[in-house]
Amino acid sequence: MDYTLAIDGVDTTIPGGTGLLLLHPSIGETDRIDTDFLKTDTDNFLVVSTRTTAREVEQKLEHYDVDESRADILDTISVERGYSRRSSDHLHYVAAPDDLDGIVAQVESFLAGHEGKRRVSVDSLTEMAYYADVDGTYDAAEAILALLDGHDAVGLFHLSKEVHDDETIQRFRDLFGNVIDLDEDGEATVDLV
Repeated sequence: MDYTLAIDGVDTTIPGGTGLLLLHPSIGETDRIDTDFLKTDTDNFLVVSTRTTAREVEQKLEHYDVDESRADILDTISVERGYSRRSSDHLHYVAAPDDLDGIVAQVESFLAGHEGKRRVSVDSLTEMAYYADVDGTYDAAEAILALLDGHDAVGLFHLSKEVHDDETIQRFRDLFGNVIDLDEDGEATVDLV
């Protein structure tokens, strides 16, 4: 199944199973790219949040006019930081951003539990690598890509250009192949294989 990709004036389609790497400056306009990705041509989506709480994700979706009834959120930081949590059918938690197996399992559960067009946003691989390590994060990204392929879904994975060395960035570029490169001025270059 094909999915519409409508980001920054790019209007094309990508096949199910595609993962996109969003390379961005540390302070970049990623919310706009992320929400454009999530709200277009989708039945259900999962936001894997390693930077912000579920409540902050909900506020972002509301601000960018994304249909929250289609959203599942995996909050990976509230437990570790001791914040109050309110579980629901659409809010999920793991202990911390370094619980890579738990994150992959939650993505698998979401994909298996929903029909139709499904999108996953992982925000961000950089935070996962900070809490765990680059090798484990790479393996988790690879596992999520395999799940997307197996469930005919698509995903967007955030990675900061300013935090990682060139070798690490190239390693993730090679894993994904499909890259959205966001510059400091907020302009996005989309490179699809």
